[in-house]
Amino acid sequence: MAQPPPQVPPSTITPQPKRTGIHLAVNGKPYLHAGDPEMPLLWWLRDYLQLTGTKYACGIGACGACMVLVDGKPEHACLLPMQALAGRAVTTVEGLAASDGTFSALQDAWVSEDAIQCGYCQAGQLIAAHALLRKHPQPGDAELDALPNLCRCGAYPRMRRAIQHAAAARKDGKP
Repeated sequence: MAQPPPQVPPSTITPQPKRTGIHLAVNGKPYLHAGDPEMPLLWWLRDYLQLTGTKYACGIGACGACMVLVDGKPEHACLLPMQALAGRAVTTVEGLAASDGTFSALQDAWVSEDAIQCGYCQAGQLIAAHALLRKHPQPGDAELDALPNLCRCGAYPRMRRAIQHAAAARKDGKP
């Protein structure tokens, strides 16, 4: 059987033009969104990146199920257009754990205190609690009462205990 002739590269190579779009980081990894700049972050996370921890619930920013961190501050992903994220860092619930999958102190406390009931709101609850512990390492009742997320199951007492448990257990200053 005869050998195919060796492939020779073309004498000139024309590079493709640089892709334009919105550069951002999600859970520490760089991404480029080249689609509709008005697309809500929620749909990009779920449909394109397949990060389905962030949930759709009310669609008007009232419940907190879609909450993510943007540059360390909690934001409603259902309301945030991609064009507002150029050069910014987004953290989803998937990004709260260490890169090897080890839970954060907050996630460990969530499990220990059995804070999850149906689980639908939990991603947003964890994001809000994480942001709270960053701002108030030892939150009091007033700070816990001010958490904006809604839970239809009413698991608030267990979530409060989990946040207090995480605050007490923090070893490395990370929630």
